Amino acid sequence: MNWLALVLMAASGFAGLGYQIVWTQQFGLVLGHESAAVLAVVAAFFGGLSVGSLLLGRRIEASSQPLRWYAGCEALIGLWGAVLMAAMPVASKAALALIGPDATPLWHWSVAFGASLLLLLPATAAMGATLPAMARIGTSGVAPLYAANTLGAVAGVLATAFWLIPAWGLTMSAGLCVALNFGCALLAGAALQARPTPLLGPASSSRPLAMLALTGLLGIAYEVLAVRVLSQVAEDTVYTFALLLAVYLTGSALGAAAFARWPPLRDTPRLLQALALSCLIGMAAMLGAEAIKAALQPETLVGALATEALLAAAVFALPTLLMGALFCQLSADAAAAGIPFSRALCVNTLGAMLAAPLFGVVLVAGLGPKLALLLVAAGYLLLVPAWRRATWCLPAAATVALALFAPPLAFITLPEGGRVLSYRDGAMAAVSVVEDAAGVARLHINNRQQEGSSATVFVDGRQAVLPLLLHPAPRQALFLGVGSGITAGVAARMPGVQVDAVELLPEVIEASALFQSALGPGPQPRLHAADARRYVRTARRRYDVVVSDNFHPARSGSGALYTVEHFQAVRERLAPRGVFCQWLPLHQLDIDTLRSIAAAFLQAFPDGAAVLASNSLDTPTIGLVGRAGGTRFAPAATKPGLAADFGLADDFAVLGSFVADAAALRRLAGDAPLNTDDRPWVAYRAPRITYAPDSTPRDRLLTLLGQVNVDASTLLAVPDAALSGRLTAYARARHGYLDLGRRTAPSADPGVMLARVGQPLLAVLRQSPDFQPAAEPLRRLAQALAPSDPVAARELLEAMARIRPDLAGF
Repeated sequence: MNWLALVLMAASGFAGLGYQIVWTQQFGLVLGHESAAVLAVVAAFFGGLSVGSLLLGRRIEASSQPLRWYAGCEALIGLWGAVLMAAMPVASKAALALIGPDATPLWHWSVAFGASLLLLLPATAAMGATLPAMARIGTSGVAPLYAANTLGAVAGVLATAFWLIPAWGLTMSAGLCVALNFGCALLAGAALQARPTPLLGPASSSRPLAMLALTGLLGIAYEVLAVRVLSQVAEDTVYTFALLLAVYLTGSALGAAAFARWPPLRDTPRLLQALALSCLIGMAAMLGAEAIKAALQPETLVGALATEALLAAAVFALPTLLMGALFCQLSADAAAAGIPFSRALCVNTLGAMLAAPLFGVVLVAGLGPKLALLLVAAGYLLLVPAWRRATWCLPAAATVALALFAPPLAFITLPEGGRVLSYRDGAMAAVSVVEDAAGVARLHINNRQQEGSSATVFVDGRQAVLPLLLHPAPRQALFLGVGSGITAGVAARMPGVQVDAVELLPEVIEASALFQSALGPGPQPRLHAADARRYVRTARRRYDVVVSDNFHPARSGSGALYTVEHFQAVRERLAPRGVFCQWLPLHQLDIDTLRSIAAAFLQAFPDGAAVLASNSLDTPTIGLVGRAGGTRFAPAATKPGLAADFGLADDFAVLGSFVADAAALRRLAGDAPLNTDDRPWVAYRAPRITYAPDSTPRDRLLTLLGQVNVDASTLLAVPDAALSGRLTAYARARHGYLDLGRRTAPSADPGVMLARVGQPLLAVLRQSPDFQPAAEPLRRLAQALAPSDPVAARELLEAMARIRPDLAGF
């Protein structure tokens, strides 16, 4: 065995998976994060490998100089990788123009697949030929080479996700892969010597090719489906996907290595039957994944990542080990039948290419993950029908039993007395609407924290009304993200405003219909199922107001909505004097991540400011506000009646929502790393607080408010010293009000609450009589005290009236 050949294969595998991760992220930024685009890129990558192993592999196997071919392939991969580092932006813009804002799934898939295939083909075709070339050199058998190549890919996945991209960015990470390819080309030509390989006889059977194609299809189908299921249990971050892929590849590599050393694995029927059984065992692990995670309860970042790795091992370890061995065995069967290795690899990769669209789009949505996975297990069994053998009948009976009696692979947390109103398995996520015993409906994506609720109409509605009130006469508004549909729905009810709303998941759009009863009858927004980034870049209409939802920054793909390039694209989409508001969920991100997003925002809106959506301590939401032509505002002469329904009836409620002016926002951003398309810092930083929270949302809110301030005079279009002074007092009162809320333990006894918050709230009102949020709890306290302690209730109202007479009215 030539150890240098194994090292070269490992280095080539490292570079290959590094490229795949980088290119997939780069294409996602342009083609979109819809399932059609994501899976089209994966299919195009496999398609290029298949083309290369077939077309180049034939020439290599017939050549007397396979070393030159191997070195040439590695050099071509490096050369084309370098070309793409420069050409990707130009090519991406062309593909973006072809897709457009409202592409049908078929057209979107076609453009995404065609563009990815053509743009990557020189590199992926050369990648597909490297393993046949090294096998032709004859320094090692196929199994050790495949194992080394796959273990190198494992290292590439982990290094790229956990080190290279966070530290270097996408382009420089691709540059390292380029250097590895050139290094492999130089080292191979200098240190390897070709050896003659046995000549193959004429092909005697095409059955091994059919088996290789079908097992390639089933193997990647299992991966696609298992990742889809585990995304409902794991945190679905960039690290989650890297760990799942690394475990999958590790199993395949170990299986190939075991095949080379353990003769009992060299039995095709036995391997197929064992694979079917292992897929069923993996399904059982998926069914118990929530219980495993709950039992471990990781509290640190390392513990959380280790838990995800353990879940991946439970689901992938045994099946992928057998898949690696099976590929080597079928390749040996093909060689025995006179079929060259390049053709064997070609058809196996071709089957893998078909798995993504067939299982990842069609079957998972049509049958659900459970039945689709059972089809995979049944597929392995049907490749070797042995009706009378117990080793065949056992997994066959288990498949039927799971189909009939196992619960669906749907994870839904039901509150006591609750019920499921809706559940849809989509290609990218599972979307559910759950109603509790009190009749409150909540929207969940992949069974995580609520993405909308019928009980949060007030707060969700404020996130629509407040940005609209910052524009003097809005006519066209765009909302990025739909969720429950309440925010965009409230905006559509504003007089004279036409609303477009864009949502990535079609299943979310369908589920949003269940929340319309919370708003009542009225005009509806125009809903678009599309990627928000792509829609902003390709839509032809300009908007007076653009509002971007508070996307969870740690979720896969969401960090791309907080980059410099996206904010600049939004600015280009604004009409003159247009307003953009980017809501940020402070309960889902840490201050460092917020600083990076603010720094990126200021690149597009240098005079941007920040507002607070509401006074919630548990789900605080910050809005970054920018305006084309300058972030200065004038009090509205009149406000629509809808504004009063959301606590925004006066200028102090609107302009008093600002918590940071441009200078304060710049100080907050400081030297924070910019979140850009090439340096996606947020996607790799934000998961830390998701895995292991180190503070509470209320503490982060008060920490933030302690670091920023607002000079109201810098926000007013027309100087007004009196108004500026009152707004400054309003901001100080809000800070005191929120700090009091953080320090106060609630009680159901109004007398106890009066003792705890009565005088502090009155002090807040004395600081700013305009700060109505402090008056509301005092009025409720007086009302609650009236039956049992009318004297205390009257004294409280009199104290409020002395501050400002109208504060005491109910």
